[in-house]
Amino acid sequence: MLGTFKLWLKHDESKLAKTCHRCARGVMHFSIPVIPILHPLILRVHLFISQVFTNTVRIFYWTPLFKSRLLTRPRNLYLYSGMPLVLGHLTIEMGDNCRISGISTLSGRSMNGKASRLVIGNNVDINWQNNIAVGGNIIIEDNVRLAGRVFLAGYPGHPIDAQARADGLPDLDSQAGDIILKRDVWLATGVSVMAGVTIGEGTIVAAGSIVTRDLPAGVLAGGTPAKVIKSL
Repeated sequence: MLGTFKLWLKHDESKLAKTCHRCARGVMHFSIPVIPILHPLILRVHLFISQVFTNTVRIFYWTPLFKSRLLTRPRNLYLYSGMPLVLGHLTIEMGDNCRISGISTLSGRSMNGKASRLVIGNNVDINWQNNIAVGGNIIIEDNVRLAGRVFLAGYPGHPIDAQARADGLPDLDSQAGDIILKRDVWLATGVSVMAGVTIGEGTIVAAGSIVTRDLPAGVLAGGTPAKVIKSL
């Protein structure tokens, strides 16, 4: 009934329908004008209460829950936006002073019946919407920075054979591979790193690049596939 009424308001050419449509839009778009002293004060109170609530939940709920999933007990772990989603067969080791967005996914693939292994060093940033898919081992050394929407693709999730995919079979062990990010690596927004890749110490990979082969230390790389642009 409501859907029919909305269609009548939008599409009927009668004067009544057009008048009702204008009135409905006026009601939908109505807002109270900003009162110079009152509303800025309410905003500050709202932000203060939100910050206190967010930090309380982070300290007493999300952080201890996530730490209980780890093999190590890192110091000064800072989670924000909740807790990362952890899927599959995965062990996680983490160093101190790391910052991780809760809007991230960490997944692991069973390798010969054993869990895959994610090792994160000290002072590592894992930003929002990162997807770390571990097929064997992914090692992220100290001081690494992962910007938003980084994908570490240690395994593909599906077999190459079309019939095997249609039958819902898993990928093969041969399709998975380790990924190693050496100290001080920075992966910019939207970078994807494929299985079997090692990125050398201090290397920066430009936004949107796809890394399919090893990169040396101390370079700026970019493109699809990523190639060395210059030395740093």
